[in-house]
Amino acid sequence: MSAEPTAPAALAATRPMYWSVRRELWENRSIYVAPLVTAAVFLFGFSISTFTLPRRVRAALALDPAQLPASLSMPFGMAATLIIVTGYIVGIFYCLDALYGERRDRSILFWKSLPVSDLTTVLSKASVPLVVLPVLALALGLATQLAMLMLTTVVLLGSGLGVAPLWARQLQMTPVLFYGLAVHVAWHAPLWAWLLLVSSWARRAPFLWAVLPPLALGVFERIAFQTTHLGALMRYRVTGAMTEAFVLEPGSKGHVTRLSQLDPLGFLGSPGLWIGLVAAAAFLAAAARMRRNREPI
Repeated sequence: MSAEPTAPAALAATRPMYWSVRRELWENRSIYVAPLVTAAVFLFGFSISTFTLPRRVRAALALDPAQLPASLSMPFGMAATLIIVTGYIVGIFYCLDALYGERRDRSILFWKSLPVSDLTTVLSKASVPLVVLPVLALALGLATQLAMLMLTTVVLLGSGLGVAPLWARQLQMTPVLFYGLAVHVAWHAPLWAWLLLVSSWARRAPFLWAVLPPLALGVFERIAFQTTHLGALMRYRVTGAMTEAFVLEPGSKGHVTRLSQLDPLGFLGSPGLWIGLVAAAAFLAAAARMRRNREPI
């Protein structure tokens, strides 16, 4: 009697998650199209600006040569920021429609007939803002910056100007981009999970249900108790990663310019990080339960 094969069964356990994520990419092309378009448009605009780059560099050298690397690297930071912000916008609309949309078009009846659990489905949808979009934004950001760096190098060397300070600064800022994106993914996890929970519950207008209740509670607290604790908490959850994960200098306006400003131990020791991750897990579990019990609209 032949032995039962065990390896295929072990591999099959991961297939529902893999194909569920693939399904999200197939059905939501904006996940990768919008960041790609943003990167292409920015790179096109930057290439046009290089026609005046030598003149601007010579003018900066005449005023303050020490500020030239920071001035040259500013568009590189803008490119990465714009691509990441595009990913955030796509993620917000994706999360709000992820579970609401399949109830609205009644496709949930088909998807529930497949041997895929509600938790697997919710986790596959959560992986888009938590994994897919950040990785895509990072890859596109680095690729765009590399193209900009090569273009700048060709233009400046052709004009007899040096590029070593710019290369040194960009090599220093690349780890900052990796670190900054990672800490914001972890810090904003409860926000993405909250949007998915609202998407699994709302019968209409999920955006309003996601935004208005917290705002209404904040207004109620301000009128009734003359305090703004809830507003401060919401601001902390949105922007607190910068103060917890970086050592910001006074007057820097939140800008990070050196590797020494990274504070990973302080970030990992922040109670706000772990409270947020626990809340994210609770929201995702509630979204899976809601999907199991919620009927098509």
